[in-house]
Amino acid sequence: MTQMRLGRDFGWLWAAFAVSTAGTWLALDAFSLIAVLVLDSSTAQVSFLAAAGLAAGALIAVPLGPWVEFRRKRPAMIWADLVRCGALLTLPVAYVLDVLGFAQLVLVSVVVAAADIVFKAASGAHLKALVPADGLLVASARFETTMWTATALGPPLGGAAITFFGPLTTIVGDAVTYVLSALGVRAIRSPEAVPGPSGGGRGFSWAEVGEGWRYVWRHPDLRGLFLNTALVNGLIMVGAPLMAVLMLRELDFPVWQYSLAFSVPCLGGLIGSRLSPRLVKRYGALRVLRVSGVARVCWPVGLAFTGPGVGGLLVVMAVELGLITCCGIFNPVMARERLQRTESDRVARVLTAWNITGSAVIAALTLVWGEIAAAVGTRGALAAAGVLLLGTPILLRRASSATGSPARLPT
Repeated sequence: MTQMRLGRDFGWLWAAFAVSTAGTWLALDAFSLIAVLVLDSSTAQVSFLAAAGLAAGALIAVPLGPWVEFRRKRPAMIWADLVRCGALLTLPVAYVLDVLGFAQLVLVSVVVAAADIVFKAASGAHLKALVPADGLLVASARFETTMWTATALGPPLGGAAITFFGPLTTIVGDAVTYVLSALGVRAIRSPEAVPGPSGGGRGFSWAEVGEGWRYVWRHPDLRGLFLNTALVNGLIMVGAPLMAVLMLRELDFPVWQYSLAFSVPCLGGLIGSRLSPRLVKRYGALRVLRVSGVARVCWPVGLAFTGPGVGGLLVVMAVELGLITCCGIFNPVMARERLQRTESDRVARVLTAWNITGSAVIAALTLVWGEIAAAVGTRGALAAAGVLLLGTPILLRRASSATGSPARLPT
């Protein structure tokens, strides 16, 4: 199963994903690090930066789901790559000219977030067109393995680059990878048909903007996964700016140790993503989805116990290793189920709605947790997020035992 050949064009799509993902993780928390190390921003500002970019980017992306749905996906992916590259390159230019400010960081994060959503929606829809249905889990697992490989290698390399060459080095590297990603997408050779209008001859209209959400909400299986992943990802991600402040400012960890704490555990993601297809084959998708979905939320509360020195570093690594291993199993299965349960002419809109909601939830919770951290401290805020995560598996109970078939809904 895991040795399935998925074709040359999938290889180019995979390569494009790999190089851009490598750049993303090379520049792990780059905006937060710039805010803390260059601009000396407060905890509230760091949380606002993380939240504002996601929220505004998601708002801009709302009408782009149907726009992507009714157009060829590869040009949309290429333009999204080039927009991200151009936006990121404004930061080192401003830094060299000594005019870099907090407002520019926020603006760039907005543009990058919106382009990210467009790229993910287009690439997800294109993946379903390139890969046969029985290859979707293998393809998703390969993407997941690639992501965790980049996550393991990127942060320590990025930390070293920042230490020796300055805080904007990883931003430049990330921008370059988007150009390489665009070239990879352009190398795909199979003809791409122009998508036809949906719903009785309609093309793009503002009425189509909400179709992704309506489609998900009418399908109980998708709805349960949708709510669970949005809430879990949001409560996990609120810890990112808090851990940056806790480790870099309050506990005075050097940047390389901070990067190491979040990179070494990513080996668990490699293990989990390689196991995922085998576990599904043996136990079934529903059981793997539920068990790994429960297991992944049991770990983050441990971050509240991070202390100084080697002991604190080991606590972070242990928590992240458990979390990431479980996510490495869960994510490919969830991605496969989401694609298979969605009609082909709704994929871009569903993925856009999914990503916009995820970004909005992360943004809102990050703002709230910034205020909680200001009131009770970073450890208290991390503990609160971890405790709330323990209640999220109830949303997975809505998953149906019938897997692998797309939704058929009344129109």
